[in-house]
Amino acid sequence: MKTHYTHKKGFVFKTYEAPFQSPFEKLFEIFKELITHTSGDFDEAIAWLRELDIEYKLTTPEYTIDDFIEDLKAKGYIREEIKPDGTGGMGITAKTERAIRQAALDQIFGAIKRSGSGNHKSKQIGLGDEHTGDFRSYQFGDGLDKVSMTESLKNAQINNGIGNFSLTEEDLIVEDTTHKSQMSTVLMIDISHSMILYGEDRITPAKKVAMALAELITTRYPKDTLDILVFGNDAWQIQIKDLPYLNVGPYHTNTVAGLQLAMDLLRRKRNTNKQIFMITDGKPSCLRLKDGSYYKDSNGLNPYITNKCYAMAQQARKLHIPITTFMIAQDRYLMQFVQEFTRANQGKAFYTGIKGLGEMIFEDYETNRKKRIRG
Repeated sequence: MKTHYTHKKGFVFKTYEAPFQSPFEKLFEIFKELITHTSGDFDEAIAWLRELDIEYKLTTPEYTIDDFIEDLKAKGYIREEIKPDGTGGMGITAKTERAIRQAALDQIFGAIKRSGSGNHKSKQIGLGDEHTGDFRSYQFGDGLDKVSMTESLKNAQINNGIGNFSLTEEDLIVEDTTHKSQMSTVLMIDISHSMILYGEDRITPAKKVAMALAELITTRYPKDTLDILVFGNDAWQIQIKDLPYLNVGPYHTNTVAGLQLAMDLLRRKRNTNKQIFMITDGKPSCLRLKDGSYYKDSNGLNPYITNKCYAMAQQARKLHIPITTFMIAQDRYLMQFVQEFTRANQGKAFYTGIKGLGEMIFEDYETNRKKRIRG
């Protein structure tokens, strides 16, 4: 008697099961978010974590917040340190700073497929160091190391036959390569008081984007350079390791000072391709005068200040430095300034709320690099 088997095809649906995480891993994900919001203040982050634990039951009697702190110490994420006021306490380590940057990269650029360290390709084909897989006829000036012997011999057989084999210049085939280029980027971050005005936290998303961009460049494009500066009443450069601790101050917005410093930094770079990213809420309100005093106006758009900004945008354009402005406030009045500023530079501008900021920076970063490179 024959047994008949019925093969069924289809889908099986079941309840989603989250990937397993240890108690430490679950709390560490929340801790990285909190330490970013508190600008690196460990005590405040742990205080928030304890409040969240009370409300959402994050821990168990077997693994408490105190156990988590001990694990942070044991794993090298925190250490004892002397604070500026002379008191002792716990602070985060460089290992935590790297973890925060990686978390920002995963959160903002999570859709990126990981690959090896790379460079930015131009649309031109010619001399270079990356093979495309395409072939063309030999041209005067092509290096002999670019000649594909297999394809050239095949071409000679087709052109001259096997019996009367000869290899001439007309038979030579060269494999195309693409130009690679390096990019120097300056990221400007507005830390004026308006970045936390009216209870809206704009500085934390700006920090996350900066950390993600820094991690992206240092891991995926290690030949590129990234300089980061902040601007309030004045502008000054900061290091990547300083990003988690970044905070706003009681500052106005001296956009001109930020642009001057950005262009000074880029003038020192040997790379042909240069660009500026500026994250701001849009309104310049301060200038530093020649005598060292400050000219400030927080009421609307002051033509004396905005005209200086437009002049800086035009100067950057003459230096072939595009400026991409990310305005994280949706004020139509301020958009007029950003539009005029972008027109003066022939750069780009994005008007966005806080949510999509990181994704747009990445999209423009990749696109801008390809467009600016000339073979």
